Amino acid sequence: MTTHFEAPGYLAVSAEVQHALLNRQPVVALESTIISHGMPYPDNVATALKVEAEVRAHGAVPATIAIVDGTLTAGLLPAQIEALGKRGPEVVKVSRRDIPFVVAAGQTGATTVAATMVIAAMAGIRIFATGGIGGVHRGAEQSFDVSADLQELAQTSVAVVCAGAKSILDLRLTMEYLETHGVPVVGFQSDMLPAFFTRSSGVAVNYRLDTAVEMARVLHSKWSMGLQGGVVIANPIPAEFAMTEAIIDQAIEQALAEAAQQGIGGKDTTPFLLARVNALTGGNSLAANIALVLNNARLAASVAKALVALG
Repeated sequence: MTTHFEAPGYLAVSAEVQHALLNRQPVVALESTIISHGMPYPDNVATALKVEAEVRAHGAVPATIAIVDGTLTAGLLPAQIEALGKRGPEVVKVSRRDIPFVVAAGQTGATTVAATMVIAAMAGIRIFATGGIGGVHRGAEQSFDVSADLQELAQTSVAVVCAGAKSILDLRLTMEYLETHGVPVVGFQSDMLPAFFTRSSGVAVNYRLDTAVEMARVLHSKWSMGLQGGVVIANPIPAEFAMTEAIIDQAIEQALAEAAQQGIGGKDTTPFLLARVNALTGGNSLAANIALVLNNARLAASVAKALVALG
C-alpha cells in the first residue's frame, strides 16, 4: 500500500503529517465537525487537543482534517483548531457533496465522517478515529434519511474506529445498509454493536476481533487484494463512562419529538439531537462523548501502528 497525494493544488498536508506518511509512520485522521458542531466552546477545543495528545501518547501522529479557506487540510495547527471551535456551528458542515462548493467559495468547513474519509484517502491516511458514525435515521422508511457516511464507507478505503453508530439512529437498519454495501462491522472485544453512549445495542456485529494486530491483518489483507471500501471498527465506550440505557433512550425520544415539532431535518438533525440529549442528561452525555472519543483514539493509534508494521 503506497502513500499518495492526489488533488494537487487543493490538498495541504501539514509538515508533521507529511513527514510521518513519507517515513511510513502511523497516522490517525480525526474529524472536525466534533469541534464545530459536536460540543460547545471551549470543551470542543480542549477535547480536540486531548484527542490529538492521546494519539501521540500511543505512538501515532494525529491529522485533524478540515477545509481551511478553500483548501483541503490534513493536519490542523492548534490555532486552526481554536478558530474552528470559537466559530462553532456557524462553520459550514461539510459532507462529500459539499466539498467542491466550499472549496470553490474559499470557505472554511468542518468535515463530517464522510468528508474526512475522502480527504484522508487523498492524503494516504488509512485509519480514522471518531465518536460515532452516522447511519439510517429512525423513520427512514418515509424520509429516506440515510447518512452519507454509510455510502462513503462502501467506496473509500479508510477504516473508521468508532463507538458504533449514534444511538439516536435506527441501528438495525444501519447494520442492514452496511451489509448490503459490503462494509464489514468488526467489534473490538465485543460481539455486539455498541450504541455510542452504551456498550451494546443488542445488534450483533459481523466479526469480533480482540487485538489491534488482528484488526490490522484484516485491513492489510482486504486492501492488498484490491477490495476497495472501508471497515467499521466498533469500539465500545469504557464501562466506567457508559450510561444507563433507559436514561439515554428517554432523552433521545424526547429530543426526537422536539426535532419533529420544530421541523428540524437533514444535516441539522444530529447536532440538534446531541445537544438536546446532553441538556436532558445534565451534561452526562458530554462527559461520555469525550471519554469514548479518547478511547477510540487510543485504539486507532494501535491499529495504525500495527498496519504500518505489516508494510
